Amino acid sequence: MTWLGVDVGGTFTDLVLFDRASGSLKILKTPSTPRNQSEGILTGMGLLGIDASGLERFVHGTTIATNTALERDGASLAVITTAGHKDVLIVGRGNRMAMYNIKAPPIRPLLPRSRCFEVDERMMADGTVLRSLDEAEVDRIAGNLLEEGVEAVAICFLHAYANPDHERRCAEIISRRMPKAVVTTSAEVLSEYREYERFSSTALNAYVAPRMKRYIGDLRERLSQAGSVAPLSIMTSNGGALPAHLVEALPVLSMLSGPAAGVIAAGHIGAVADYPDLITCDMGGTSSDVCLVRGGEYGMTTEGRVGAFPIKIRQIDINSIGVGGGSIASRSSGGFLTVGPRSAGAFPGPASYGRGGTEPTLTDANVVLGRLRLDRPLGGEINLDKQAALTAIGSLATAIGISTVEMAEGILRIAAVSLAGAIKEVSVMRGIDPRDFALLPFGGAGALHAAEVADELGMRTVVVPPLPGNFSALGLLLADSRRDFVKTHLSRTADTSVEAVRSRFEELIATGSKELPGTSSDSSNHRYLASLDMRYSGQSFELSVPCAVDVSDIETIERKFGEVYAARYGATTKAPIEIVSYRVAVWQIAEKPVLSPPEKSGRSIEGAVAGRTAVIFDGVSHDVPIYHRDLLPPEINFQGPALVEEDGSSTVVPPDWSAMLDHVGCLVLRRG
Repeated sequence: MTWLGVDVGGTFTDLVLFDRASGSLKILKTPSTPRNQSEGILTGMGLLGIDASGLERFVHGTTIATNTALERDGASLAVITTAGHKDVLIVGRGNRMAMYNIKAPPIRPLLPRSRCFEVDERMMADGTVLRSLDEAEVDRIAGNLLEEGVEAVAICFLHAYANPDHERRCAEIISRRMPKAVVTTSAEVLSEYREYERFSSTALNAYVAPRMKRYIGDLRERLSQAGSVAPLSIMTSNGGALPAHLVEALPVLSMLSGPAAGVIAAGHIGAVADYPDLITCDMGGTSSDVCLVRGGEYGMTTEGRVGAFPIKIRQIDINSIGVGGGSIASRSSGGFLTVGPRSAGAFPGPASYGRGGTEPTLTDANVVLGRLRLDRPLGGEINLDKQAALTAIGSLATAIGISTVEMAEGILRIAAVSLAGAIKEVSVMRGIDPRDFALLPFGGAGALHAAEVADELGMRTVVVPPLPGNFSALGLLLADSRRDFVKTHLSRTADTSVEAVRSRFEELIATGSKELPGTSSDSSNHRYLASLDMRYSGQSFELSVPCAVDVSDIETIERKFGEVYAARYGATTKAPIEIVSYRVAVWQIAEKPVLSPPEKSGRSIEGAVAGRTAVIFDGVSHDVPIYHRDLLPPEINFQGPALVEEDGSSTVVPPDWSAMLDHVGCLVLRRG
C-alpha cells in the first residue's frame, strides 16, 4: 500500500509517493494547471506510474481557497446580519492601508452593500435574547436571494459566539428555501468575539466554498475513475490535515495549506537532525514563505490576512512575500531595480522556459550565471533556453546601463535582501537574533539562494533537508489531523472558578472528539493543547497563555499570564486580569513515513561528481564540480564553490562555504 502527498503551487505541482512495504520514496515535480489543478495532479500520478487502486492515503495541499479570494472570482454572495449593522463588512476597522496617502481609496469590500441584508433580532453579549429572530423576514429575504441566483449566504449576527441559536434557526430557513446554496454561520466558522473579524472570516468562507466544493468533488470523481478508494484529506493552515468533507464546509481553514505543510516537515526534520532552532524559507515559483521554529515548536497566530481581508482562524505564523523563481525583475518608475511581486507563473513562465515569456525573472538570472544546468530539464520536463535568458536579462541591463552579468547578480542580490527582510520580521523585530538559528531552505528555488540569504543575515549554518524541491508535499504525509476550537467567555480571574475553566476546556474537547474520530478521551492516538487569551482589565488585545486542561487553580493561570506578559513587555502591573477566550487544539496522531539514512559503503566524493560547469560568483567565472546528492558519502566535508543537484532542486555552495551530508541525509552548509 502507498501514501501520496500532493502540493499544488503557483508554478509546479509536487508529488511524494511513500511505499509502506519497501520504505522507499518517489518524487515528481510537474507544471501546475491553474485552470483545473486536478489535471496536473492526475498527470503527475501517471508520470510516477502510480496504481491508484493501491493508494491508502491521499493528502493534498491546495491554493484553491486562497486564489479564489485573491482573484475575486468566488460565488455570488449575500450576507444576512443583525438590523443596524449591515455596514460592518463595508467599513471594517476603518484602517488606511496606504498610511501616508490621505487620498488613497478604501479597500473594495468582498461584496456590495446592496447584498447585505438586515434581520430584526438581537442577542446580548452574555448570550441572552434581547429581541427574537423575525423568521418571516428571513423567509422573505431567502425568496429574494433565490430569485437573484445567489450561490452562498453568510449569516453574521451580533454576539452569536455567546449564543448561536438565532444563526442556526436562520440557517435552517435559508437552507430549506435555497437547498443548492452554501449557507455558513459565523458561530460555525469562529465562535469568538470581535464582530468585524468574525464577519470577514465567515463571508470569506462562504465566498470560496462553492468553488472549493466543486474542485474537491471533481478531484474525488477523477480519483475514483482511476480506481482510488483512499480517503482524501486536505491540509489546513494550522498544520493539520482534515477529511475533505470538513474542508468543503470550512474552506477558510485551508487558506495557507501549502506553506503550513513545509513547516510541519521542517519541525520533524529538525528534531531528527538535532537542529531544533530553525528559520524556514520556502521559495517556490511565485512567492516565498518564512517561519521561525524554536525548540521544535512553531508559532501560531490569529492575525492572518488574505489580501486585504482579515482571517482570525488559528494558523501557523508564516510571513509571505512575492519573491520566487518566476518573479519578474523590472525598472520602477523611480529608476530602481525591483524583483517581484509580479510573477511569470507557470505559463508562459520565465523567458528561459521557451514558452513565450520575455520578461526577465529570477530563474533567468540563475541560468545566465550558470547555476542551473541546460542539459538537465527543470522539473523533469522544461528544457532551459540560455539564449532566451540572456536576451531577457540583457534588455533590462541595457536599459539601466550595466552588463548582463552584473544585472543577473543584482537580481539575485535584491531577492536575497528581500528574503532577509522577511526573515527579520519574524526574528529581529521580535527581539530574536537569527544568527542563533540555522536556515532551512526548501521549495524548488530555496537551496539556490540559501547561502546568499544567510550571508545577508550573518547566519553561519544552512540545513538543506532531504527532498527540498518536494518538501511541502513530504510534510503532507508527516502531518497529523488537527482542529482548533475557540469560545469567547469574558470574565475576571478573581470572579472565575477553576471548575468553570476546566468545564469550558472539556466542552471544546468534546466538540473536537465529534469532528475527529479517534480523539475521544479513551483513545491512545490523540493529543490536546489548551490555552487562554488573557489581558489586563482595560486593555484591548490579548496574549495567548498556555494552560493545562486540568489546571489545578486560578493562581497558576494568573502566574503564567504574568510570565507571558513580562516576556513580551518587560514588566507586569497590579491591574485585574481577564480571561477573554478559551482555546483547545485537538490532534489525531497519524502514522508517519520513516526517511532512510544515506548509504555509507562504496561512496566517495569523487564518485559523486556528475560533471563540471562554469558558474559566476562576484563577476568571476569558476569551474565548479557538480555533485549528485544521492551519491554523496555522509560525514565528508567538501569545499565550495560547487553545485549539488537532485530531483526537484539544486543547491549552490558559494566559494566561502563548505558542505557535508549528515547522518540523516541533510545537506549542511557552513560559512567560513
